[in-house]
Amino acid sequence: MAKIFCVANQKGGVGKTTTAINLAASLVVHKKRVLLIDIDPQGNATMGSGIDKNAVELTSYQVLINQSTIEDVRIRSEIGGYDVLPANRELSGADLDLVQLEDREHQLKKALEVVDDQYDFILIDCPPTLSLLTLNGLSAAHGVIIPMQCEYFALEGLADLVNTIKRVHKNLNANLTQIGILRVMFDARITLQQQVSDQLVEHFKDNVYKTIIPRNVRLAEAPSHGIPGINYDQNSRGAKAYVQFSAELIKRVKKLDKA
Repeated sequence: MAKIFCVANQKGGVGKTTTAINLAASLVVHKKRVLLIDIDPQGNATMGSGIDKNAVELTSYQVLINQSTIEDVRIRSEIGGYDVLPANRELSGADLDLVQLEDREHQLKKALEVVDDQYDFILIDCPPTLSLLTLNGLSAAHGVIIPMQCEYFALEGLADLVNTIKRVHKNLNANLTQIGILRVMFDARITLQQQVSDQLVEHFKDNVYKTIIPRNVRLAEAPSHGIPGINYDQNSRGAKAYVQFSAELIKRVKKLDKA
């Protein structure tokens, strides 16, 4: 049975898609079978995995509205070594179409049941909004990975997201129990970032991952080449940090399974 994690943050530009892509590729390094689901109409996770979003005929849109199955739509990211359920601008209209469906928040969950045993990890890259797309991701997941820059404005948005996750857990998905905050784009030279990081650990304790992803030029360059950062330059500080994070995530999942 696959462990399903949403990569989510209601604030844009926080490294959400970078985390989804590089975590997927890093889990492959640990010999895990991985499916990366792109439900962001921008399709950045698709492009960053080396797949031309404008050339695909079927996307996560068709899966969400019951026109296709995941097995028919998924594409292999050859360079990343994982499968991708791609997305493009066609997904922008999904909210309107989903509203008309019965049990609209659980369309993705039902679609995943067919391929659940084919993967060890399923990662869902959500849009930076609280939409029906994001709710579908949260309703299907066991946990949420929240990439966060250590800035004060980000703290305010974090509180809103945590409250949203709690409401989803109460009303839509009782299995949504694992919440982890991943500090990204971190620069230890900036005192403010260190202060916010310390506050996060003090307040959220074990819900903050120990791994910290540094600000790294090589990670920023990789998407323009359609290559995950850890494949673009495996020796960069950012790549090594994501491989370390994937190992931490695997360890946490094993620990929870034993509990």
